[in-house]
Amino acid sequence: MRKIQKSDLPSLVREAEEKLSPIFAEIGRRAEALTERVLGSFRRHRVSETMLGSTNGYGYDDVGRDTLDKIYADVFEAEAAIVRHSIASGTHALTIGLFALLRPGDVMLSVTGKPYDTLDEVIGISGEAGRGSLADFGVTYREVALLPDGGIDRDGILRAIDETKEHLKVVFLQRSKGYLDRPTLSVEEIGKIASLVHSKTNAFVVVDNCYGEFTEMQEPTAVGADLMIGSLIKNPGGGMAESGGYLAGTSRAVELVGYRLTAPGVGTEIGASLGQNRSLYKGFFYAPHTVAEALKTAHLAAYLFDAIGLSCEPSWQTRRSDIIQTVRCGSPELLIALVRGIQAGSPVDAFVTCEPWAMPGYGDPVIMAAGTFVQGASLELSADGPIRPPYNAYFQGGLTYESGKYGVLSAVSAVLDAMDA
Repeated sequence: MRKIQKSDLPSLVREAEEKLSPIFAEIGRRAEALTERVLGSFRRHRVSETMLGSTNGYGYDDVGRDTLDKIYADVFEAEAAIVRHSIASGTHALTIGLFALLRPGDVMLSVTGKPYDTLDEVIGISGEAGRGSLADFGVTYREVALLPDGGIDRDGILRAIDETKEHLKVVFLQRSKGYLDRPTLSVEEIGKIASLVHSKTNAFVVVDNCYGEFTEMQEPTAVGADLMIGSLIKNPGGGMAESGGYLAGTSRAVELVGYRLTAPGVGTEIGASLGQNRSLYKGFFYAPHTVAEALKTAHLAAYLFDAIGLSCEPSWQTRRSDIIQTVRCGSPELLIALVRGIQAGSPVDAFVTCEPWAMPGYGDPVIMAAGTFVQGASLELSADGPIRPPYNAYFQGGLTYESGKYGVLSAVSAVLDAMDA
C-alpha cells in the first residue's frame, strides 16, 4: 500500500470519484425512483397547504398529522403508521413499541445479538432495578448471538423459538450494526427471518430500522415485519425534522402503539402538531435525495480511509443497507482524531474539540462529533464511537455530498496527522 500524504488527497479524491461513478449513478437512480414514490403518495393523499399548518391543545382532527401517518404507511408498504414530533429519539420510539406489545410474563427474543447500547436499561440488561424497565414489568429477555461471520444463526433462532414458544411475544431485529462490528442486514435478509419466525409463531416481528430508510427500494414492513421503528432526525426526516420518530406496521401493532403513546381508548386521535407539520412533510419529501447524498459520502469515506490503511466495513465497493460506515481505527488516538476531524469539518461548532464522556445510556465513554443544525441529527455529518477495543469509529450522514466530502477530508487529514505524531 502506498504511503498517503496530505498533499496527495486532492488526486486521491479524483481517483475515488472516478472509480465510484458507477455506484453513485446507481444511488442516483434509486433516489429518483424513491422520490417518485414519495411524490406519488403526496399526490394521492391530496396534500394541501392546510395540512402544513398547526394545531394545539388536544389536536383533535389534525388532518395534516393524520395524512402524514397515511403517507408513511403508503410509502413503507405498511398497513398503518404513527409519525410524531413529540417522540424524543429513536430509543424513545423503540421503547414505545416494545412496551406497547409486551406484557408481564412475555418473552422478547433478540435474534441479531444484543441490541444497541441505549436499549440495555430499557430491557433491563443493565441499570438499577425499579426504574421501569421491561424486566421490572416481568418481561423475560433472550437473545440469539450472531454467527462468527456476522450472519444470522437460523438454527439458533429455531431452537430459541421452541424453548420460548408458549410466552414468546416479540422477535426483535436490529437492521443496523449499532456498536457491533457486523454487516448491516439487508431488507431481503430481514424478510427471510420474518418468514421463518412467522412459520413457527404468532409473535410480532419488530425491526429497529434506524439508519436504513430509503437505502433500498423496500423497507422491512414490505417483507413481513409487524412493526418497524425509526427516528426522524435520521433518514426519514430528510435533514428538516427537528425531532420525532415513527412506528409503522400492521394495523394491530400500530393500534397498540397508539394506546401506549397516549392512552388506551385514545390512541392516535390526539396529539397537536404545534407547527411541526411543514418540516415533517418537507423532510420526508427530501429524504430519498438526502439519504442518497449520505450514501455517496459513506462510499467516499470508505475509499479514502482504506487508502490510508484503515479497514472499513462495508468496503467502498459494497452496496449498502444503511448509511453507517465503520472505520476500524485500532487505537483510541486514531478514533479520537477521526471524530475530531469530522467536528472540525462541520458547519456548526467546528471550533469545538470533542472529548470522550460518560454519555447517558452508554456503558463506556463515547466520543461524538455532531456539528449539526439539529442536535444529534445522524443524517447530518456526524461520527461517534465507544472508547473500547477495537476502537471503531461509526461515521454517517452528510446533508449534501459536497459538504460530506469536505468533512471526510477533514477527518482523513486529522488521522494522517495522528499517524505521524
